[in-house]
Amino acid sequence: MSAFLAACRREQPAHRPVWIMRQAGRYLPEYRALRAKVDFATLTRTPELAAEVTLQPLKRFALDAAILFSDIMTPLQGMGIELTFAPGPVVAQPIRTLAQIESLPALVPERDVPFVLEAIRLIRGAAPREVPLIGFAGAPFTLLCYLVCGKPSKEFAAARSFLYAEPQASERLLNCLADAMAAYLAAQAAAGAQALMLFESWAGLLGPAEYQRFALAAVRRTAQRLRGCGVPLIYYLNQGSALMGAVADLEVEVIGVDWRCGLAEVRRVLGPAKAVQGNLDPAALFAPPAELRRLAGAVVEQAGPAPGHIFNLGHGIWPDTDPDQVARLIDYVHERR
Repeated sequence: MSAFLAACRREQPAHRPVWIMRQAGRYLPEYRALRAKVDFATLTRTPELAAEVTLQPLKRFALDAAILFSDIMTPLQGMGIELTFAPGPVVAQPIRTLAQIESLPALVPERDVPFVLEAIRLIRGAAPREVPLIGFAGAPFTLLCYLVCGKPSKEFAAARSFLYAEPQASERLLNCLADAMAAYLAAQAAAGAQALMLFESWAGLLGPAEYQRFALAAVRRTAQRLRGCGVPLIYYLNQGSALMGAVADLEVEVIGVDWRCGLAEVRRVLGPAKAVQGNLDPAALFAPPAELRRLAGAVVEQAGPAPGHIFNLGHGIWPDTDPDQVARLIDYVHERR
């Protein structure tokens, strides 16, 4: 078993696995060269190009996992949501009414996003056998934020106020998204993804009660529908330090952690039944090499010797990061057995 999959299952790997959120992307010169020729939407919707971008970091670094190059909004486009990227997602008609919610069709991945599944098959055929592929989706509340607000925002005020003003409609939309993401992730696993990840980018904006009623309830629904798919599920909770107690019994194998809370405390709250992923600050990759080594070691020390730690950043890598620093970081982590 690969080091990454062993860690997901809280088994003792041969070495501490490491991969990096957004590792296939803008900090790599080879990605920028390809992106200069092809727009973002074409990259994500052309299986051969999505596979190429997914594999680019594996050719450069000794990473322990690959992650599919795609976008969390891709399945929503498959459900008929019109949007553009400028550069973040901009929804043509934000969803604000029950009638709009009820008109959303169920997602049928083989029909609506076949290019994603074909990209997975291509990647599995070309990736090194010891490097598993992670498929992913946006968590339901994070998707609701974009659908209701219509564009990225610091506060997502329209989405958060929608929960209070229209709680039943909010729950209806979240259930719809939960079912769609379950179908989407299950199809990715069937196509060959060896682990799955739900990105919860914005639930940290909610208070504990609202998080549990809306965001967490929808994630539970997705996780329950993925029971039996046979691959580990990772739930990344951005700005979620105050919410760790609420996810301790969530039916996922791994909790992804941002850099705002030490892993020792996270592991204490979650208990031994959960693996953890994280959590170096992306800004640390701008430190001098010796300091980067120290900071990486500090994350490893916080995670402790018990099985079940996957080294990662606490958020996506920044576009202006030096790739040589990424290579150093991977070496530093692999040195710490």
